[in-house]
Amino acid sequence: MNLRTRFLLLISALIVVGSVLAWAVFHHVARQIVVQWGQRVAEIQVRYDRARLLQPLEREIALARQMADSLVLKRWARMPKDPALEAEAVREMESFRRNFSSGNYFVALRASGAYYHNNAEDEFAGRQLRYHLDPAKPADAWFYKLIEVGREFHLNVNPDAQLGVTKLWIDVLILDGGEVLGVVGTGIELARFLDEIVDLHQAGVSTLFVDLSGAIQLHRDAKLIDFASLVKPEGQKSLVFQLLDREADRAELRETMTALAASGDGVPRVLNRFVESDGRRTLLGIAFVPEIGWYEITLLDLDVLMPVAAFTPVAVAFVLTLLASLILVHLLLRRLILDPLGKLELAMLRVRDGDLSPAPLPQARGEIGRLTQHFDAMAGAIRTHTAELEAKVRERTDALHRLARIDPLTNLTNRRGMTEFLEAEITRAERQGSHFGLLWLDVDHFKEINDRRGHGAGDEALTTLARVLESCLRPYDRAARWGGDEFLVLLSPCDAATLEAIATRVRADIEQGSAASGEAFTVTVGACLAAPGETVESVLQHADEALYRAKENGRNRVVIATR
Repeated sequence: MNLRTRFLLLISALIVVGSVLAWAVFHHVARQIVVQWGQRVAEIQVRYDRARLLQPLEREIALARQMADSLVLKRWARMPKDPALEAEAVREMESFRRNFSSGNYFVALRASGAYYHNNAEDEFAGRQLRYHLDPAKPADAWFYKLIEVGREFHLNVNPDAQLGVTKLWIDVLILDGGEVLGVVGTGIELARFLDEIVDLHQAGVSTLFVDLSGAIQLHRDAKLIDFASLVKPEGQKSLVFQLLDREADRAELRETMTALAASGDGVPRVLNRFVESDGRRTLLGIAFVPEIGWYEITLLDLDVLMPVAAFTPVAVAFVLTLLASLILVHLLLRRLILDPLGKLELAMLRVRDGDLSPAPLPQARGEIGRLTQHFDAMAGAIRTHTAELEAKVRERTDALHRLARIDPLTNLTNRRGMTEFLEAEITRAERQGSHFGLLWLDVDHFKEINDRRGHGAGDEALTTLARVLESCLRPYDRAARWGGDEFLVLLSPCDAATLEAIATRVRADIEQGSAASGEAFTVTVGACLAAPGETVESVLQHADEALYRAKENGRNRVVIATR
């Protein structure tokens, strides 16, 4: 056998061995890159899905809490047989119905078992009392279970056999002095909510929401939803753990859920290894949503989202380049092949380890140059996709932050934002030993404006009031829409004289400004001067009591709380 033959055989053997090794290394690195990318995508997807859920729910929950705090409903709940109180309560309930985006409400009274409901079509106008709850009926067990548990707020997916509807229900207890008087809330259309919020219509991505026990509350496949979880025995629930094939995966998911609920910080977590679901390797991301007491879980099938086979063109280019490199002489091999490949491998390893912006690769010719371009294109695609996802999350987060703290009609701070300002002001007042003032404004006969000229006129009156408030207050005072036709003004710094002067000026300016706008109306103002050491609840109570006295004395006036 001559030297040429031996050299050809050696080259052939090197080609075969080198090709196999190159393919194995490339396949391993490509899979590691996909896994690293998948973990980042899973974390971002969890944040995005949690934001998608909270955006439509937070406003509805806030309105339901406000409805449960209604003094009108509380007085009626204690004397449900009083016709005058019932009529006033029905008007109060209907005013909330028009504010709920779903256009419906329910009120269930503990004393009488009466269940009131009206829907978006106003189908039950004049006959809002739909039926009476019975402790002996399994369909009514949810009501008595909520009272027994004593949880102030609860979300559940439940069919109402009497009304013939299945909705995502927001339940809030009516509490008065620690006593449960009933339950109020609203229902969101389940099919529409699943289609618009839960189902991303994206292959390889499955999003679901479960409660503290792991019962599935929202899933794009309605057959997997555990309806009426609150009253269902544990052995009969449809649990998220049943979606996993291995017991080890179920145990790790339980431990992760327990840890997230204990921390309560809402930070998402991605399991460090694949889980098996329906026989497929899947990445699982999870986050606890403390605002509603649920978990958000995202399952990613990486074989669908980014199959390793997608890297085949790059692998082919890599092998072809290796074949060409073995033909070159030793010096050209080192200069044109080995050095560029070494740097490319380092860049690939950096990308595998999560660095999506590796150092620029040196210029090369031929197949190595094309391989470098393929790698840059692949890394750029991953980097662009990751940046787009992160930008979407930031955009959604900013929008949710604004929606959570700004009233969309008046552009003033909303109830949640004002509560944060009050808490901060109380802390500052206690630290500095200073006082601050609080004005509680209520539009006089606001319902008559809506009834006489329509809700558009009512909205215009509220925006006019907001503009007048912004123009007549000091730059460092805070105005907020507390809810409905009620507004709060935080005055800081403030003393008794300043409180009375600003309250009087605000009332007068609103009366004059509304007259100039074409829809004259007045406001009644309750004011109080808060001292260091007071709580948010006590300050609000004093202002509310002053407002109540002002209404009793004829409205369109200012009453300052005395203590």
